[in-house]
Amino acid sequence: MKKYNVYGIGNALVDLDFKVSESFLNDHEVHKGVMTLVDEEKQMRLIKAIDHNNTQKKSGGSAANTVIALSQFGGKAFYSCKVANDEFGDFYLHDMREAGVDTNLDNIEREEGITGKCLVMITEDADRTMNTFLGITTDLSVDEVNETAIKDSEYIYIEGYLVASPTALEAMKLSKKIAEENGVKTSITLSDPSIVEIFKAQFQEVIGASVDLLFCNEDEAKAYTGKDNLMEAREELKKDAKRFVITQGKNGAMIFDGDTFIDIEPYNVKAVDANGAGDMFAGVFLYGLTHGKGYAGSGKLASLASSKVVAQYGPRMKWHEVQEILNHLK
Repeated sequence: MKKYNVYGIGNALVDLDFKVSESFLNDHEVHKGVMTLVDEEKQMRLIKAIDHNNTQKKSGGSAANTVIALSQFGGKAFYSCKVANDEFGDFYLHDMREAGVDTNLDNIEREEGITGKCLVMITEDADRTMNTFLGITTDLSVDEVNETAIKDSEYIYIEGYLVASPTALEAMKLSKKIAEENGVKTSITLSDPSIVEIFKAQFQEVIGASVDLLFCNEDEAKAYTGKDNLMEAREELKKDAKRFVITQGKNGAMIFDGDTFIDIEPYNVKAVDANGAGDMFAGVFLYGLTHGKGYAGSGKLASLASSKVVAQYGPRMKWHEVQEILNHLK
């Protein structure tokens, strides 16, 4: 029996969540609804300009949110990442430990530098706009890959945002290679449509002949396949992924289990913050798969968990909410 259900590798970012208006984004020339990489100076300028009421701070990064979700539901995860020997790095390590996730940070001396931060700006329509200063996570490399933890996992989960860094790209490819050589199932998320458009060649390098499980939303599926129609995009995805999940927001999700497509019904809620919904879906879906719930059952559980996340501010649920979901679906 493997020690970990999922080994994740991704950026380590301290998420700073703020509510903003549409006019704020326009006034500061911020591109709405996507993730944009910025320098520290611009990020700090935006933070200073925002009304700091109702601010939340959490350990984040896309794949980190996913493995934390899996841990909250009762799974066991390991996370490889890079933070600096600074205040935000201390916070990150403490928060991951509190979430029950083992990391490569536990027994190393962290380097001097600046821990990455993601400014998440949430508008009234529940859309989230991210301006990210990667800091030291830009230098994530093969040095952060933990071969022992990969071998002792059922799945690896690779964060797509890593393709933006040449050294992190090598870490992605090495992680997948170790997994494949040791019978560990591989999964990857495409992360963001703009990232897919810019770094499509790098994604194809990582994915190679195929991955066992791919996560994406509609826009990412179209960007990766070059298809304007979702039905055509999902057929094209079969060439690169043995199985995949396409999340569709308020319309639920569609899952390809290797043989057939499964439609997952949405749970109707009033959305206030879409940040982290896809990460939650992936984490809970992987929890379901590694705990005998099958593709349809895992999809239903992940859909319910995601609906709870979009109905609140922040990408993480409280522990009692997780128990309510698990009890609801017994």
